[in-house]
Amino acid sequence: MGKATGFMEYDRQDKAAEAPKERLKHFHEFHTPLSKEEQERQGARCMSCGVPFCQSGQMIMGMASGCPLHNLVPEWNDLIYHGNWEEAYYRLKKTNNFPEFTSRVCPALCEAACTCGLNGDAVSTKANEYGIIENAYEKGYAAAKPVKVRTGKKVAIIGSGPSGLAAADMLNRRGHYVTVFEREDRAGGLLRYGIPNMKLEKQIIDRKVSIMEEEGITFITGCNVGKDKKAAEILKEYDRVLLCCGASNPRDIKVPGREANGIHFAVDFLKSTTKALWANQMQLKEGEYISAKGKNVMVIGGGDTGNDCVGTSMRHGAKSVLQLEMLPKAPDERAFDNPWPEWPKVCKTDYGQQEAIAVFGKDPRAYQTTVKEFQKDKAGNVCKAVLVKLEPKKDEKTGRMVMAEIAESEYTVDVDLVLIAAGFLGSESYVTKAFGVEVDGRTNVSAGTGGYATNVQNIFAAGDMHRGQSLVVWAIREGREAAQEIDISLMGYTNMNIQ
Repeated sequence: MGKATGFMEYDRQDKAAEAPKERLKHFHEFHTPLSKEEQERQGARCMSCGVPFCQSGQMIMGMASGCPLHNLVPEWNDLIYHGNWEEAYYRLKKTNNFPEFTSRVCPALCEAACTCGLNGDAVSTKANEYGIIENAYEKGYAAAKPVKVRTGKKVAIIGSGPSGLAAADMLNRRGHYVTVFEREDRAGGLLRYGIPNMKLEKQIIDRKVSIMEEEGITFITGCNVGKDKKAAEILKEYDRVLLCCGASNPRDIKVPGREANGIHFAVDFLKSTTKALWANQMQLKEGEYISAKGKNVMVIGGGDTGNDCVGTSMRHGAKSVLQLEMLPKAPDERAFDNPWPEWPKVCKTDYGQQEAIAVFGKDPRAYQTTVKEFQKDKAGNVCKAVLVKLEPKKDEKTGRMVMAEIAESEYTVDVDLVLIAAGFLGSESYVTKAFGVEVDGRTNVSAGTGGYATNVQNIFAAGDMHRGQSLVVWAIREGREAAQEIDISLMGYTNMNIQ
């Protein structure tokens, strides 16, 4: 695949990012795509690997190595190297329903497992994926292809995040009638209201949803199934139901002073900004969103959502930003016990942190630190936070390593806005109770081993609601696999090719 000596002849090139202080002036995506000629050169870097780990999608030491969708990476890299962009699109679409999403928001598990990355720089696969899908839209390859033959079977999908959309796409292609219910005003789930515009502009979602509607999928938005519409009605009207409501239960911080004003969950903060931007032609109007302007912001959580809160706060014009991480700082390079092709457990300075460094001159992250108490002023607003340093210690009862407080390490910081980005606990109970499905100890919907069928006949579950909080690419895979299982239950067989 690619050019046999390409990895030796060409250096890795990736999409260039706009300078931090410049991109803070707007909420648009800020990477400049590679030229088609450069992308073809990058495709040439893809080696003729005996074992292409990039597409393996296997779990190693509890972490994914390679693409969970088993994208045919070497094949479409070779195709663009030879200038066959149309065929590259069809090879990409065989395994990935939404390259327009993953080429923007996926952490590129494929690149982390690239053989070139063993002793050099990985192939810029994510940038090539972006080039393939955007070229397909430009040339018309990605246009709607309505289904010609219908089975007469009806499937309801509750939730329009990546798992729900992937399942809807697959089931519709098979010929089933698919209706997607979404409680928000627009489709997309966390793609729309959990991921900021800077990473995924919302017209990209609308572009794809519009095509799916042309192909015959019905979207009903502003309908909260389990509240606005009874589960019994859904079960009566549809042959099968797929629950894809996400892991939308945010993990809280239980410390004194938590009830103070000015403490919000990250998803509510990000959602308010996205809605305000959409309502006002990408301009923010004070009073219409949770604002960080002129405030001392503290973000609790070190993951992608925490970084998104940092980047959004910087665009609001925050006075200062502090991001708390309970764990120690990861090494800057792979440790000896974290060899390729494992996911590299290294310190990542993401776009929001880069922007905070550019403006304030230092990394906003405080490692091995957590909140011990919030303090509020006379009006009930949060004004200070008592923090405490942590250290790893072995729990005497369980033998596990835990992060324990260091005695007399408390200190106090000024804070006007607190954003809790501590992850999600699982599904929301009103949905699971409405459909009578069993949940496990983490409130994820229980399903058969390796499958998606719940304890209730004709009801299935997929995505974060099924596996717990995870990546967009895993949600797409779950939606595809659940669609195949539903198809078998409806027809007795399936001709879906999901790998």
